Amino acid sequence: MHPFTNDYKRQQTDINRLITHVSPTFDLHEHINYLSVFHQNQKVMNTLRNKVQLIGRLGAKADYKVLDNGNALARISLATNEVYKNAKGERIEDTTWHQVVAWGKLAEIIHKYTDKGTEIAIEGKLINRSYNDAQGEKKYVTEVQAKDVVLLGEKNMSTK
Repeated sequence: MHPFTNDYKRQQTDINRLITHVSPTFDLHEHINYLSVFHQNQKVMNTLRNKVQLIGRLGAKADYKVLDNGNALARISLATNEVYKNAKGERIEDTTWHQVVAWGKLAEIIHKYTDKGTEIAIEGKLINRSYNDAQGEKKYVTEVQAKDVVLLGEKNMSTK
């Protein structure tokens, strides 16, 4: 037996409203099933907010430094490639460059074990920040803040 809380009464009222106002083209079971799937997907989507996953190759050795507070910072440019065929059936390779930052132990690992051409997988989040350049102009940057890195293999020999 269900307790009679406001939520239960509200659910009961909503279902009764659906049952009493069913149109000939409306299937209540399909609607309830759709709502169930919607709520399951919503739970999954809530865990995926601001999540970035990339697999690519480093364009250069990581820019690594240790800040005054002792925290390590590594900045890398990561190239991801997408291959597809255009309307004429020609193979097109599209490269996108991503700016990635890593902090602490992760920055040390990237610095120590990667080089130009190394293939890695990154998981992190997008961050937006601003800074003033040498001329005093405000610049805006969007970059990936790495949370996890997986080294996938040797560096690409064609980049030597």
